[in-house]
Amino acid sequence: VQLVEIGGGLVQPGGSLSPPCAAHGTIISTNTMGWYRQAPGKERELVATITSSGRTNYADSVKGRFTITRDNAKNTVYLQMNSLKPEDTAVYYCNADHPLYGTNYWGKGTLVTVSS
Repeated sequence: VQLVEIGGGLVQPGGSLSPPCAAHGTIISTNTMGWYRQAPGKERELVATITSSGRTNYADSVKGRFTITRDNAKNTVYLQMNSLKPEDTAVYYCNADHPLYGTNYWGKGTLVTVSS
């Protein structure tokens, strides 16, 4: 199983990014898919998740700014990030968790830097 995140980079405060996470070897429609992030010197934290039924959950710090979506046909999960702030700077990781099989996979991450 491989999760590949792309689309990170440098963006100015107030800008937007929408990195995709492409899954290989697992079907995202049967997993709870999530985005997590880890800022320098901090622990990894949950950003957003979407269950197989489409129920979403967001960290308070990103509610109203970030949206997680899933394209089952492309086996890809997206994180639309709007109104980015410098404190959103982190490595963003994709996660696939299967509630029945107990499997859990991580991508290698993509760096998002919010700076002027």
